[in-house]
Amino acid sequence: MKFALRKQNFQDWFTQQWAILWGRRIDTESNEWLLDPFGKPGMTGQEFIGQIIKDENLFIDKTKEIEGLIPSFNDLNLSDQSKLSKAISDFYERTELYELHLTIQWNPLFKILGKLVNTWFSTRIGQLNIPTKNIKNPQPLKSEIITLSDEKTNQIKYTIWYRTILASGSTMFSGIYSTCILPSGETCIKASFPLPNGNATVILKPEIDMNGQFILNASGRKFGDPGFYFVLKDSKGSLHSQYVRSFRNKLSFEISEEKISAKQILTLWNLKVLEFSYFISKK
Repeated sequence: MKFALRKQNFQDWFTQQWAILWGRRIDTESNEWLLDPFGKPGMTGQEFIGQIIKDENLFIDKTKEIEGLIPSFNDLNLSDQSKLSKAISDFYERTELYELHLTIQWNPLFKILGKLVNTWFSTRIGQLNIPTKNIKNPQPLKSEIITLSDEKTNQIKYTIWYRTILASGSTMFSGIYSTCILPSGETCIKASFPLPNGNATVILKPEIDMNGQFILNASGRKFGDPGFYFVLKDSKGSLHSQYVRSFRNKLSFEISEEKISAKQILTLWNLKVLEFSYFISKK
């Protein structure tokens, strides 16, 4: 039987051991589409950036005038991209030009769960720190794109989207964003959030509906589908992953008068946990 690394916080060990017991052992060669850097025990989301710069001989690349989450929207290989407003592709390619405001609406049934996650994990590791109070009036987010490039090749290796709530300064998300190709051949957007000895990875399938609405859907039925994954390293250095089929994430975009709005709904066991509403406009 495999075990998680013992010298760490109990709650981290417990969740990692759960993923080992109920997940699967994976290898780097056939699961490259899933893998991204891991965090270390005691490290916050902000400290993680400095650590991978040191570990992988990278540097913060400021040579590009405008940074985006993905180099080109064409990388998503959408067959019906002509239906889509150019504002969407511009946002993903030139994210730094945009400012974001958000509201949050919790399902009261899951508020206690949100508070427990913040108490046990998020506040301590400075990651996935979602306010547990409803936010009715849109609050500004500080949104920063950090590009890390290889010192030898000068090629971009990681693009990090760092978001904090401006009023409190607390880190909501510090994640690595990229595209990946699933075993099925589908091209998806991947967001990976470092955790102690592993990461939480969300793989979102891009879709365009009949009305030209852009949708990112993280839901599936099995390992290898879009959805939510825990990925970790055990005490012997072996890799494991747990696909959490019951947890789903759907992000839908709308365009009105050159402004973008987006609704993100997280569900667990088909019950809505919380809803984010984003209001996106050029600076």
